[in-house]
Amino acid sequence: MKKITKKQKTEAVLRAKSICLILMDCDGVLTDGRIILLPDGEEIKNFHVLDGQAINLAKKAGLKVGIISGRRSKVLSRRAKEGNYDFLFDKVEDKLLTYKALLEETKLSNLQVAFIGDDLGDLSIMRKVGLAIAVKTAIKEVKDVAHLVTKRKGGKGAVREAIEFILKSQERWEEIIKEF
Repeated sequence: MKKITKKQKTEAVLRAKSICLILMDCDGVLTDGRIILLPDGEEIKNFHVLDGQAINLAKKAGLKVGIISGRRSKVLSRRAKEGNYDFLFDKVEDKLLTYKALLEETKLSNLQVAFIGDDLGDLSIMRKVGLAIAVKTAIKEVKDVAHLVTKRKGGKGAVREAIEFILKSQERWEEIIKEF
């Protein structure tokens, strides 16, 4: 596993300061990666409440949030709608192509985007963004390209940890949580 040095963490803090958009994969990042398929074709995924709260905090701070996933799921669509995500791209065959189109649409640069990933399908975007974040349970190849690796596992608060890191790096955390 790639150990993040103090110098790399300092670099990650500097990268986080420019972030305006946080993108992530779903399965293995917002969930623990398990998908329970029911006989009627429906599926079950577990989402962590800490991650949902973090998405809300990011939105309060004025950051945009979105998902780029290879799978289509009614559960994910519902979660994104309830969380008021800015973007949901599901059943995506080419994540990099979708990412490039999103940059065009939003007029953002790579340096303004963070991506949280865990598996091979995330590598192409993670190599481009300003801040690449791997969850603790990510594969080695993803951790190797990441600027930051969370201490929490995917589906267990890793997104919360990543968003908190970004907001603290931007010196916005205290302001955002004052209402609590």
